[in-house]
Amino acid sequence: MPVRNDAGRMPWWARLAAGLLVFAGLLVLVAKADLIPGLPNPFAETTKDRSGPAVLKSIKDMSRFEGASGNFQVIVDLQKDATFLPDAVRGRRTLYVGAGSVNAYVEFGKLGDNAVKVSDDRASATIKLPHANLERTSLDPKRSYVVAEQRGFFDRISDFFSSIPDGQQQQVQSLAADKIQAAAKDSGLGSRAEANTRAMLQQLLISLGFTKVSVTFS
Repeated sequence: MPVRNDAGRMPWWARLAAGLLVFAGLLVLVAKADLIPGLPNPFAETTKDRSGPAVLKSIKDMSRFEGASGNFQVIVDLQKDATFLPDAVRGRRTLYVGAGSVNAYVEFGKLGDNAVKVSDDRASATIKLPHANLERTSLDPKRSYVVAEQRGFFDRISDFFSSIPDGQQQQVQSLAADKIQAAAKDSGLGSRAEANTRAMLQQLLISLGFTKVSVTFS
């Protein structure tokens, strides 16, 4: 009578697990390759937006005229190095493209009693306005992005175990906003806003019957 040798046979539970793995692999291959049209991919991901509705926190009446708006782009190259360690061990470098806009406006809400003077015959008017101001830079998240990022060995380990994202990206965004703000100040955006404000007021008052309109900024 031949002796039955079960030493090389797999247990039933091992054969079942192997069969399930093979079956799952075949499902993935069929779904990825789209061999059977209409077969849904069991491993496909779906995105659900569970955010709550936006809540109105405050409303502020506007008493200004936005006379000009400028669009800017800047490349920020921020590097942090350790004093006595090479960059491959400890260090971080981020190359970031920041795109944003700055609006220039003239404030009407704080005009004094003598800001507007009208002649007795209502033919001429003189208006004194404050100089234009610049709003804070508004970065466009759709046009701002990280081009490249290099991290040292210890920085990668720290990012892997840390539950709080690194502040490097926040820093490059802040630097991009500051650089765009500085560029807006040097671009003549305020003067352009004042010129547009003057033209708007002159056209408005002339349409109301004034023949001479003087608008100055101080």
